[in-house]
Amino acid sequence: MLENIEFANPEFFWLFILLPIAALWYYFKRKEQSASLKISTIKGFSTNSFLPKLKPLLFVLRLLALAAIIVALARPQTTEVSTKTKTTKGIDIVMAIDVSSSMLARDLKPNRLSALKKVAADFIKKRPNDRIGLVVYAGESYTKTPITSDKGIVLNSLKEVTYGTLEDGTAIGMGLATSVNRLKESKALSKIIILLTDGENNMGFIEPQTAAELAVEYGIKTYTIGLGSNGNALSPIAYNSDGTYRYGMMPVKIDEALLKSIAKATGGAYFRATDNNSLEAIYEEINKLEKTEIEEFKYTNNEEKYRIWLLLAGVLLLLEWILRNTVFRSFI
Repeated sequence: MLENIEFANPEFFWLFILLPIAALWYYFKRKEQSASLKISTIKGFSTNSFLPKLKPLLFVLRLLALAAIIVALARPQTTEVSTKTKTTKGIDIVMAIDVSSSMLARDLKPNRLSALKKVAADFIKKRPNDRIGLVVYAGESYTKTPITSDKGIVLNSLKEVTYGTLEDGTAIGMGLATSVNRLKESKALSKIIILLTDGENNMGFIEPQTAAELAVEYGIKTYTIGLGSNGNALSPIAYNSDGTYRYGMMPVKIDEALLKSIAKATGGAYFRATDNNSLEAIYEEINKLEKTEIEEFKYTNNEEKYRIWLLLAGVLLLLEWILRNTVFRSFI
């Protein structure tokens, strides 16, 4: 009866102090009311009945009834809490991913592109209340997935991102401009682009500075990430006769000045990822910086349980009254 029970007025439990006081009162009063008679023999009396010895049971029933009433006064109840959440400040995010041949470099494991896809997938899963889209770029760019709240679609599209679908090169301005184009009509209160590259802008007909100005015009914050180790990295340098890549050590060239200027102009931040761990830390940092505001509505349903205790008290008092006026009547 007390499982998962809370008490609305637990102060009434102090009344339990009355129970031992009542028990002491009954004990001494019963001794005062018990008369004694001295006789030479009790052979003429029947002493087989045990009912007189059970007479205190009546008082025990009354005490139990009083205890049940005290519990009822404390208002036992079960509480069921349900919550409903509502997004009050949604964020629309476009992830612009460099898919040039240099993204197959092996300074990250197993290579830059595969490491990025794994970390980006984890990031997407941690943004259940946001809309996310994908843009891929190399020598040109296109929208892989428009912004959507369906994370399954975004994750499946991310798995399909690979090198070889676009002309090789690094068109940072094109990638950023395509991302801005996906977000410019968004009604979200916060719009951000996460642009990742491992090289320098060397392709495309839109300059990165021009694309950054468009991002500023539409109120789109841009986080830029430079991906690649310091110094040299094992990178694709040619094709083998069987179509596989031939790898060799190549210098890592990232236009950090450009990426920093884009981030600063749009109110974002620039990050440098030199290995798998730092790449994960960067996406985790962005996840912390861009928080979606959630409004939580809590509904509480209290179900009173005092009635069963009052019923128990009534049953005990009724039983005490019946026994007092039937079985124990001749001994009272």
